[in-house]
This record gives sequence, structure tokens and C-alpha cells, in this order.
Amino acid sequence: MQQRNPTSLEPGPEQHSFTNGAALPPPATSAGRDFFGEPFQPRRALRGGHVQTIAGNFLPRRNQLPPPEDRLFHVEPQVQVLCHCHWQPDRSGAMTLIIVHGLEGSSESGYVIGTGSKAWCAGMNVVRMNMRNCGNTESLGPTLYNSSMSDDVGAVAEALIAEERLSKLALAGFSMGGNLVLKLLGEWGRNAPAQVVAGIGVSPSMDLAASADALHNRANRIYELKFLWGLRRRMRRKAALYPGVYDLRYLRGLRSLRDFDDQITARYCGFLDAQDYYTRAAAANVIDRITVPTLIVHAADDPFIRILPATQEKLLRNPHIAYFETEHGGHCAFLAQANGYDGRWAERQAIAFLQRVQRGEAVLPANPRPDLR
Repeated sequence: MQQRNPTSLEPGPEQHSFTNGAALPPPATSAGRDFFGEPFQPRRALRGGHVQTIAGNFLPRRNQLPPPEDRLFHVEPQVQVLCHCHWQPDRSGAMTLIIVHGLEGSSESGYVIGTGSKAWCAGMNVVRMNMRNCGNTESLGPTLYNSSMSDDVGAVAEALIAEERLSKLALAGFSMGGNLVLKLLGEWGRNAPAQVVAGIGVSPSMDLAASADALHNRANRIYELKFLWGLRRRMRRKAALYPGVYDLRYLRGLRSLRDFDDQITARYCGFLDAQDYYTRAAAANVIDRITVPTLIVHAADDPFIRILPATQEKLLRNPHIAYFETEHGGHCAFLAQANGYDGRWAERQAIAFLQRVQRGEAVLPANPRPDLR
């Protein structure tokens, strides 16, 4: 099976994958094997989207990260976020990867640990970021978190660049974190800090409304109920820490993520309603403005992340984006055979992409589709 571009012809047997309709060029160096663009073959017996998603969540990963340096960053007055930093001996000279988790995740999420471990072993600094309230940090500020808070990621990135004199920094996000990273890169556009050299989004929730509504499909209720359980629990902890700020009566009768965003997120985060939140927070609005090399990986059988045709067209038109869509892979899973590595294909692709960027090699299509010029 090959990666496919939803609006291009299928690749022939000699082509590794498609990004913006063009085959990736071969690596310009023979120093070590280049894994970028290798086809994704789902692990035997783990072909369906639900199976991949669930197995990807529960199968253990090996943590190869050293003990972290814990750091707090002010993202707005009276609000801090916690990051776990892992520094190479030459921290200013090494590539630094900031990893952002998904909805109800944290810096301890499996895909954060897995990607961070691979980045560390490749000689990169790793910064595992908790969004507001995540990773048991509800006491670090009175506000909630949501999918629009790309400025928080930007504040951490800019602080690290200034404080550590970093020369190369990349951002990677999974699911909600993918939306935040892509939104930030689009908002920065041509004004991104010179040190920001790459971005990555794995299973990014770029079209928030469509993805939230897909969660309410009967086949996806197990995921929606899990999210709702975590969000309710977090709200109760938050209300206990900040008496009088949050009214728990609004948690009653919530049956969907859209209900939660209508009654809680919109009410306490400055949106008119859930639809206003989804519309304003979606990275789909700004991905056409991304100007740094960016890898986006999405599985066609992801149970609930939807990338709409108009958004796909923006991805394909942007010459700075390498868009991989695989037939299988589920949500943030992409479990391949464990042949010489742990089989976490998307994580390996992410690091191989960054290694190409570090070497100054091609990571984008050599021949963009003529009909998208």
C-alpha cells in the first residue's frame, strides 16, 4: 500500500509516496538510511481505523528520554504552562522539537513520549509541552484550555529561542495539538521567527466542527464519552480550585463534545457558541499562509478527524506543505510492522522529515501539480 493524495493519481510501483501530487526526491546523502517517504503498511491484524486507534493508544512505548528539566512559562498574566525539557550537551546548536499533545492529553501521552524519544536519539533537544490545565496543572491559572490557543505555543517557542539562544526549532502537534501548531504557523505566515525551521501535524483536527460532529456518530461514541468524562472531571477540579469562577450546573445534560463546547468552552473562553468557537479556532482558516516546511500526516480511516475537500485543496496548493494521507492508520496510531524499530510509522516519519530539514535536503515535491499553480 502506498501513501495517497486524495486528489491525485495513485503512485506507481517506483514511487515512495505522494506529497502535493509529486513523488519525493531520493535523499541527497548516503550517510545513514533515510526513512522519509517510506510507504505505510499496517501491522498484520491491525488494519481498521478503530483497531489501529485503540491498539495505538494501549500498546506500550519505550521511553528513552533522560530526566527532564521542568520549566514554567507565562503565556498571559497569571497563567503559566508547564514544559518538560530534555537538553542535549550543545543545546543551542541542536535542533529543538516542541511537542504538543491532543485533547485531554498531556506531556505524558504515549505519542509525545514516543516521538520525543525518537527525536532525542536523533540528537535533538525535546520540549514536551502541557497546554493549560493539562498534566495536573490546573492550579497554574484560572482559565481553561481550548483548540484556539495557538498563542500559548508561540509564547513557549519565542521564550525558548530567546532564553536558550536556540538556532533551530521545530513544532510538532498531535490531533488538537496538530491544529494548534498549524494554526500558529499560519498566523505567523512570513513573520515566523527565523529559528523556526519546520512544523509537523499528525492527525490534526484542522476542521474542528466536522471532526466534533463525527465524534457523535454512533461508531465513535466510545471516544466521545472518554473525552467528556475527562473534560467533566477537569471542570470539577477547576471549580474547586477557583470558587465562584465556574458554575458546574452547565455540566448537566451534556451528551456530546459540541454540547460541552456550547455550554462550557464558549461560555468561559469568549466565544458566542460552539460553532463560533469551531469556526474561529480551526487551522483550516490559515494553512494557506504557512511558509516553513511542514509535514501533515492523516489516515483516511481516522474514526473522527475529518479533513474537508476545501481544506485538502489548501494543503495541496501550499508549496510548503508535504501532505501524506494513508489508507489506514487510525487516529494518531499508524502502527506498522515492528521491523527494526517499534513500528510507530508516523513518529519515525516526523523525525526523518526533521533530519532532512537539518541536512538541507528536499522535503517537498520536486514537481508541483501544474493544475494547482
